[in-house]
Amino acid sequence: MEVVRNGETYDLSYAKKATLVVVLLPLLVMYTEAMLTPALPTIQKEFAINPNDVSWILTIYLLVGTVSAAIFGKLGDMYGKKKMFLVALGFYTLGVILNGFAPSFEWLLFSRAIQGLGMAIFPLAFSLVREEFPPEMVPQVQGMISAMFGVGMVIALPLGAYVTQHWGWRWTYHSAAPFAVIMFILAWKILRESRYVNPGKLDWPGALFLVWAVVPALVAVTRAPNIGWTARETLVLFALSIVGAVFLALWERRAENPLIPLDIVTSRNPAIVNLGIMFAAFGISMMSQANTYIFQMKPPYGFGKSILESGLLMTPMAGVMLVIAPLAGKLMPRIGAKPLAVTGALVASSGLAVLAKYAQQFPPNHLWAFVAVITYVGAGITLMNISFINVLVFSVSQRVMGIATGANSLFRNFGSTWGPAIAGTVMSTYYVLFHPPGAPSWVQIKIPTTKAYEVLFGTSAGIYLFLALLSLAIVEVMKGGKITGDMTD
Repeated sequence: MEVVRNGETYDLSYAKKATLVVVLLPLLVMYTEAMLTPALPTIQKEFAINPNDVSWILTIYLLVGTVSAAIFGKLGDMYGKKKMFLVALGFYTLGVILNGFAPSFEWLLFSRAIQGLGMAIFPLAFSLVREEFPPEMVPQVQGMISAMFGVGMVIALPLGAYVTQHWGWRWTYHSAAPFAVIMFILAWKILRESRYVNPGKLDWPGALFLVWAVVPALVAVTRAPNIGWTARETLVLFALSIVGAVFLALWERRAENPLIPLDIVTSRNPAIVNLGIMFAAFGISMMSQANTYIFQMKPPYGFGKSILESGLLMTPMAGVMLVIAPLAGKLMPRIGAKPLAVTGALVASSGLAVLAKYAQQFPPNHLWAFVAVITYVGAGITLMNISFINVLVFSVSQRVMGIATGANSLFRNFGSTWGPAIAGTVMSTYYVLFHPPGAPSWVQIKIPTTKAYEVLFGTSAGIYLFLALLSLAIVEVMKGGKITGDMTD
């Protein structure tokens, strides 16, 4: 069945089949990535490396992925988004396969870098949805994609702990590899090439300046909690990044075919969404880190639950996200993206404020009250995130959709990197020393106190309040059942 919208013809039967691919995609990626977290201590022991080294397993993936998202987004606009999507998914699949057979730590870092190239699949998938789906269907599909991120995380954390404990960390990748291959085949068979292509040459100087601007900053943020935020190495890395960002901006202003056109990413709605998604990712990361510790730390500083139990206790939040995300996407064309963004941010902020106010009272006696509040917060975050991505894709021309969504992923990754780093610093500031039972008398570990949780939740609450105010500046793209921001030229 075909429908015509704004002079463009869309195939509904194709859209429904393609939905299967793009909705299952975040489930695969979150399954793969979240399963890795419980396995990190085992990997550290096998390769005889220190905690700072093992953190590079996560860092290298993020470093490569942040840059690749922007570059592949541009290549998607130039050569076709399906082509670049398959290339990125191919890298991701290859990396997942190689990770499970890594004979050394250096090999594992190399294969994780290959996997990081595949992070570009998400901006390309968002672009394909916008181009090939009827406009009224886009918000609902974007909502389903967003919901699957939370569902994948809840499934993967306890499952990853179980797999690592019973079969070893390599099976976290061996078990994911067949699904990655299946996803590649489905994408190759089902997805159609995008209808908008802008031929041209890749802006190689811009790509090099982007690497210069991004990599030192991400390395600095990752290492700062261990070596210090005012350490010479940290300050030098931040300075290098600032210089790279200045050169990037100067070059992109004069480049004939810029990698990141500044007039696109800095126009009103994209700029608000990019800034908003960066702060949102920052707040989510801090909240998630605090939640993990609260669930697993021993009373009175936490609930003393296992990784498996912690995952199960987050199931209500995933369930609410799974319901709210597509529902919000369905209602968005009638209500508008802006009101939902403001509402979502206010809901998240109020819930986080409750967590901050009562942080010292939740553990160990109010487990289900805590679960209820984080579920409420998750509902608000879901509303806001879905609104932001729809504001973005309906505010830019479809011919530059890859650039817009790729740049958005870059900002998201920056926020996701800063969150754990700041959370780690806060937890290292407010702590008590704990002597594990049965350990030698000189062994003591740092346990975050409820004051650390109060600071983390309170900061996140302030961030989401700021995002509610920021969302008021959005120019509405949906009104009265019509998508007013639809741009197709």
